[in-house]
Amino acid sequence: MKIINETILIIDYGSQYTQLIARKIREQNVYCEVYPYNKISSSILNNKDLSGIILSGGPNSVKDKKSPKLNKKILELKIPILGICYGLQLLCKEFGGNIGQSSSREYGHSLITRKNKSKLLDGVKKKSQVWMSHGDHIEKAPKDFTITSFSNNRVISSIEDKRSKIYGLQFHPEVYHSLDGLKILSNFLLKICKITKKFKLDDFLNNKINELKNNLKNKKVICGLSGGVDSTVTSFLLHKAIKHNLYCIFVDHGLLRFNESNEVVSIFKKKFGKNFIRIDASKIFLSNLKNIKDPEEKRKIIGKTFIKVFEKEAKKIKKVEYLAQGTLYPDIIESIPFFGGPTAKIKSHHNVGGLPKKINLKIVEPLKELFKDEVRLLGKKLNISPDLLSRHPFPGPGLSIRIPGEIDRKKINILQRVDNLFITYLKENNIYKKIWQAFAILLPIKSVGVMGDERTYNYCVVIRAVTSVDGMTADFYMFSKKNITEISKKIISNVKEVNRVLYDFTSKPPGTIEWE
Repeated sequence: MKIINETILIIDYGSQYTQLIARKIREQNVYCEVYPYNKISSSILNNKDLSGIILSGGPNSVKDKKSPKLNKKILELKIPILGICYGLQLLCKEFGGNIGQSSSREYGHSLITRKNKSKLLDGVKKKSQVWMSHGDHIEKAPKDFTITSFSNNRVISSIEDKRSKIYGLQFHPEVYHSLDGLKILSNFLLKICKITKKFKLDDFLNNKINELKNNLKNKKVICGLSGGVDSTVTSFLLHKAIKHNLYCIFVDHGLLRFNESNEVVSIFKKKFGKNFIRIDASKIFLSNLKNIKDPEEKRKIIGKTFIKVFEKEAKKIKKVEYLAQGTLYPDIIESIPFFGGPTAKIKSHHNVGGLPKKINLKIVEPLKELFKDEVRLLGKKLNISPDLLSRHPFPGPGLSIRIPGEIDRKKINILQRVDNLFITYLKENNIYKKIWQAFAILLPIKSVGVMGDERTYNYCVVIRAVTSVDGMTADFYMFSKKNITEISKKIISNVKEVNRVLYDFTSKPPGTIEWE
């Protein structure tokens, strides 16, 4: 575990919100790392810069004998601990409190009322809206613990033992719907853990450049360049550290956006010169994806094909030892189950889950400690064009996961044209920069329509636009009726294969941003 300044350790017990805890902590310029409860080693706990521990929620019941247990070594550290939901119940059970099992889960909005003075709840309204998600609840608090709030259902919603610096919340402060949640987390970080050394990107940049120089020395590195924000910042950062020893390879897998391949070549050929290489591997990818419907299978096939193409190209460059990837911290967190963690798998990531077991190149991931918004800020410090940094995120598997079901060139071509019309409209109407991510999905169904006096039977497309800070949570963008009407008309008028346009009104959670 690499500590940067003072660090908060988040122990994951399987909550889908664990990554939100990490994100909210980073928003306050405090460094944190997430580890599964069953991967907590002595080296992690013995690090002298560890300032506090947060125990996440989880889907299990502490009353179940097979449920995840509390690592009692964390209690020996004598540093502040905050248990959230399942984490609270673990602490309650450990110190002799009583846990009751509800006949039904308490899920959604709730009001809590503060009952006693609490450093954790300092500045929180007397009655505050929070987000509950639990089946079990505390019936009796442990000895020496003070109850500091109740929910409107008379459920104990927070307890603390300030002498031992142990705190617990029945609700989720990390979720947007907990209106004072950020304040609560700030109290824990700054007033209880007494964090003073803030996480600064300038320090990260300088440390990372030195780290790359020392680790890579004069060894050659291939960087997979897609033209997206992650791979762009990765390539610029590596170039800053190792200069001409970086070879940027752009693999055109045939699943990019409209005219994107030509745009990438024109931009990066100028930056990296002879060390920029374009490979048209679209036939290989599409052949390997033929008849594949399952999204996880698509991702893994693309990941394996991607590596094979790279290994083949690497043989043409003498003494290449490393493959650089634009993996971000959310990729690592969401892919924890691949490494034995408890969080329920949502989807695998192209940079993490798609790698084959045997690979002839070592992996270097210089951005793996960062979230997307931090990567954009880092890009500014590397003097990357704002136009490149403001591009909406684009998944590694490309349009393959925006075409549910089987993929072929015809479907790709249809989606490219629809997506281009959508994005062009957003840019022309000064909406693009208000949106975190916008794209179109080609559904594997057709519907009846009427154009002129003729009956049509063509594809349906979905347009999706969300606002977010980093993609960890997101809300749909509320277009005006005028905008929606114009976008729909533009698509149907210009793409003859489409006769119906739908809009996705789903936030994350409960949905994901991408459809697959």
